[in-house]
Amino acid sequence: MKAYWSMFVARFALLLQYRTAALAGVVTQLFWGFVKVMVLEAFFTHASSAQPMTFQEAVGYVWLGQAFLMASVPWSGDREIQELIRSGAVGYDLLRPIDLYNFWFTRALALRTTPLILRAIPLVCVTIFLFPLIGLSRWTLSFPPSFASFVAFFLSFIGAILLSSALTMFLTVSMMWTISGEGMNSVLPTLITIFSGMIVPLPLFPDWIKPLLNTLPFSGLVDRPFRLFTGNLLPNALFNVLLHQVFWIVVIVILGRVLVKHGVRKLVIQGG
Repeated sequence: MKAYWSMFVARFALLLQYRTAALAGVVTQLFWGFVKVMVLEAFFTHASSAQPMTFQEAVGYVWLGQAFLMASVPWSGDREIQELIRSGAVGYDLLRPIDLYNFWFTRALALRTTPLILRAIPLVCVTIFLFPLIGLSRWTLSFPPSFASFVAFFLSFIGAILLSSALTMFLTVSMMWTISGEGMNSVLPTLITIFSGMIVPLPLFPDWIKPLLNTLPFSGLVDRPFRLFTGNLLPNALFNVLLHQVFWIVVIVILGRVLVKHGVRKLVIQGG
């Protein structure tokens, strides 16, 4: 475990250096957050029937999505590892006296947790504390309705990070089975973005597709943790949320380990 912890700390410290990119990301995510909130306000203003979530819950859902955009959603695999696989330099990782999957998973975990400091905390502070001061109280990210809701969100968000890291690993390992890896890294993140609730909150989807969306692993990345934060899901739903996340984490990790095991056997490095 000491080796993995050292790898996590080193990778985390390296990713913290990209502060300018993080600042640009905060500004960009604020802009798109405003766009989404304005669209939702128009929708709720003209809706002719009762909706499964209030406007304030939807606003909180949006701002949480913008804040945790890079943490919750696996936009791609680990590009550095994929380049190592493509070039054959992955042979150095194969020589390390540690489990290859765990080593790469540790990198993925650092990749998903670093944005919490660089992007999430600043954006959450702006939307909670600054917006009311400049007259945007209606568009503010509200605190959870109770301490129990916050604890439920915190625990489910840990599950979301682990699930996101497992999916990141799946995208990374896919490079062993394709020529360029770009196909999987383009298609799957798009599906995840839509079906996790990052574009439109899942409660606003048509009723006929909700059972499928709730069954897929992607709702555990965004939708369920954020609804616990806003109060749209009660804290007593935490057990089912964690059960759903743990099930898919185990399934995806097992699948990833199988792909790594067989991928290493068929991997060709420098013709041998």
